Amino acid sequence: MKPAPGRSYPPMYRAVATLLRPVLTLSTRRHWAGAENLPATGGFIAVANHVTNFDPLTFAHFLVDHDVPVKFLAKKELFGIPFFGWILTKVGHIPVHRGTARAADSLKDAQDALERGECVAIFPEGTLTHDPAAWPMKGKTGVARLALATRVPVVPIAQWGAHRVVPRFASLPHTLVPQRVDVVAGPPVDLSDLYELPIDATTLRLATDRIMMRLTDQLAELRGEAPPDRVWDRSVDGDTKAEYLAERAAARREQTRRRLEPLNRLARRGTASTPSDR
Repeated sequence: MKPAPGRSYPPMYRAVATLLRPVLTLSTRRHWAGAENLPATGGFIAVANHVTNFDPLTFAHFLVDHDVPVKFLAKKELFGIPFFGWILTKVGHIPVHRGTARAADSLKDAQDALERGECVAIFPEGTLTHDPAAWPMKGKTGVARLALATRVPVVPIAQWGAHRVVPRFASLPHTLVPQRVDVVAGPPVDLSDLYELPIDATTLRLATDRIMMRLTDQLAELRGEAPPDRVWDRSVDGDTKAEYLAERAAARREQTRRRLEPLNRLARRGTASTPSDR
């Protein structure tokens, strides 16, 4: 990798990339597009939709393989995990202190990184989508605040297919067969008409919705489907994780029942046989 000036690529980052690249190459069939929309120099924000816990790896794989050593905004709890948190720090990722007095520090650290020329990656939804059909939810305004404060490009990167490797809300892969994963970077979202406006709730919501709309439009092209008319708002529409996992568990039980049905039929025939039948 030959990253642009200002985009750091420390030894730990190189080591992690070297270890993970073969795993990602073997577990996915990559269909990538839009690399020409990644700024060659200077800081920029990369935003993506978030369907599965595997998304950060496919997102990073796309960027790193295009010479962009991305730095993620990640929830602070991850940095408290023994050894893993140490790696995150050494790689250069940025902890997000949500709901604490240090919440502003995260944006300041991200702003400093962007001013140095780094690429900062953000999942604007703040968590895995809870939309029943896995469309992007209503975004949080942190990405808009950062974008308007720094005026760096915001590149929307839609991805689809990582859930075929690691299902939604799961932590482990459910297949060893390589799965197709599409990742497409679009042109930067134009927020220039908002730069001179006060950075208040109205402006932040307008910018956030514009970013999320671009992500959703790109995802719709990838999926070949129309998105829902109404965007899922987790604060209003609720959390679908429990319902989704229950449905998956029921589907697995049904698959197991169908696989075992021939054996069960044989067993029933043997039980129903009489001595005269033998």
